[in-house]
Amino acid sequence: MAQIKVDGSLIVHFRSLDKPKEDDFCLELSRLYTYDDVVDRVAHKLGLDDPSKIRLTGQNCFSQKPKPRPIKYRGVDYLSEMLVHYNKTSDILYYEVLDIPLPELQGLKTLKVFFRHSTKDEVSVHNIRLPKQSAVADVINDLKTKVELSNADAEIRLLDVFYYKIYKIFPLDEKVENINDFYWTLRAEEIPEEEKNLGPNDRLIHVYHFKKDASRNDMQVKNFGEPFFLLIHEGEILAEVKQRIQKKLQVSDDEFAKWKFAFLSQGEPDYLQDTDIVSSRFQSLGDVCAYGAWEQYLGLEHSDNAPERYPRNF
Repeated sequence: MAQIKVDGSLIVHFRSLDKPKEDDFCLELSRLYTYDDVVDRVAHKLGLDDPSKIRLTGQNCFSQKPKPRPIKYRGVDYLSEMLVHYNKTSDILYYEVLDIPLPELQGLKTLKVFFRHSTKDEVSVHNIRLPKQSAVADVINDLKTKVELSNADAEIRLLDVFYYKIYKIFPLDEKVENINDFYWTLRAEEIPEEEKNLGPNDRLIHVYHFKKDASRNDMQVKNFGEPFFLLIHEGEILAEVKQRIQKKLQVSDDEFAKWKFAFLSQGEPDYLQDTDIVSSRFQSLGDVCAYGAWEQYLGLEHSDNAPERYPRNF
């Protein structure tokens, strides 16, 4: 809780947004200082010539963490408004030093995109900054200048991933202003050549990793790892599909022999045998969309020993 003095001033603790648990410096400020007064003093303390490159974020008094949204440029009138959270007043503000002035930045949309290399077991992170009226196609074009592609003609798609499931493939004409990457993970990847020439009876299915959650009485399925799409052909049996999955994921024979395969549709796993025709399980999807529905998928049951390379919502 903030300790406000008789004259209305208080000691404000400033923390770098990159290190939200550590005080960086403190300033004695009046609660009646304007937005410009506050950023001027922070800039002076940091030896920064341009106060407009300072961006501040208030504190959630209940979680003791930064609020999810920073304070907009001149978005509040006084320091007292920066510190309030519901009926409580904090004495902590978080700051960032931007590479461009905040008013200019607010006219842009910044998206954090995780790019999955097509042949290497690598994931790179890219901050794509574009005008808010830009489209997903512009994000992809920008990304192409930053990543290593398998060939010059490679096509990229942008996926919306949440809790290890693929929820959406963004249309190229969707506006970036409408994309929320705070709760969702944006993953970009090359579109495999085999997916570009689908036959009339081919389909793309969702494939997710899962394990049984032994901590719960009902042994509920718990997803993990990287979800992906897989092309399956009419009449293809599980044994054939498994060969392609093992090759794609580069799993050793000894480890792969322990894996189980199941069809899941918001319920208990329906385990498959090597002779089962995989496409027959997905017939009930109809023509919902080109990529099927995220709640029906081929599940790969095995232990989770892969390194965590994405945000927790991935």
